[in-house]
Amino acid sequence: MHGSATNVCAGRCLMVRMEQLPASGAIIGADGLTRPAWASVDPMLRDYYDTEWGVPVRDEHGLFERISLEAFQSGLSWAIILRKRPAFRAAFADFDPERVAAFDEDDVARLLDDEKIIRNRLKIRATITNARATVALRDSGGLVGFVWSFQPDATPAPLTQSDVPTRSAASVALSKALKEAGFVFVGPTTMFALMEAIGIIDTHLVDSHRRGSSGVWSQAPRHLS
Repeated sequence: MHGSATNVCAGRCLMVRMEQLPASGAIIGADGLTRPAWASVDPMLRDYYDTEWGVPVRDEHGLFERISLEAFQSGLSWAIILRKRPAFRAAFADFDPERVAAFDEDDVARLLDDEKIIRNRLKIRATITNARATVALRDSGGLVGFVWSFQPDATPAPLTQSDVPTRSAASVALSKALKEAGFVFVGPTTMFALMEAIGIIDTHLVDSHRRGSSGVWSQAPRHLS
């Protein structure tokens, strides 16, 4: 999903002009901080990168929301999802798994009529399905422990955006396990993006001011030997 001539992504697509990008794919902002290109153009994405992306999420509510939004993002830009996030929260009962799990056909119809969100029937139904799977997982330790159990032993150390993979053995395994637990719209690429977003892996560029900031990978290398 990344590395094309006009599209730079880390699971987060943003169209930028090629001449804006240095060879490393990292940009030093007006504030003197270095960020990847996708987080250097749009102020909303920059704030998301600086304050949320890669920060560990270890609560059921927050993790269910992230899984849901990652599913809605599939095929779209993350900027669209962020701009619609308040509307998503309002439409999906603030992503409370128990409340969403109780949604019925009337709720599906309501959501399909809501112009403020992504009105994709399959993704809407997937969110409800995943809420029910989330609740069911409570009997076997819960969603958080389940997802974080797939944390790998090492994390990437990308120098440029093209060094960032879009899937890994861990994301493939997580995807398979979630599907077996009843989740849908949780493919390996989507799960890799989730793992990046919630700090299970650190794919911040080694020159980024956010590299190693999650605390999970406090020893994440800032350069390659």
